Amino acid sequence: MNTLRPTPVLDTVVVMEPKPWRDRVHDEEELLAQLNQAVSEAATRRAQALRDGVAELGTVAAVARDLGRSWQAVDQALKRDQKKSSAKDTPTTE
Repeated sequence: MNTLRPTPVLDTVVVMEPKPWRDRVHDEEELLAQLNQAVSEAATRRAQALRDGVAELGTVAAVARDLGRSWQAVDQALKRDQKKSSAKDTPTTE
């Protein structure tokens, strides 16, 4: 029969202090920045897919019909991406 032997390191319960609120806020802000970046990249890829659809089907309205969306929604997504792309290409004064 096996007998249990004490294991000092494993038998000790260490109480972890909760993370300070400032650290939690900082962590969440980093996560939000990462998520915003992911959303921006997804919107750019979506706009490119919409442009490919327009090239294939011929019009924004045809793409919208095919997706079951309004043509305004498709048009606005394309315009937002175009505006974002042109803002990236604008040189700064620095």
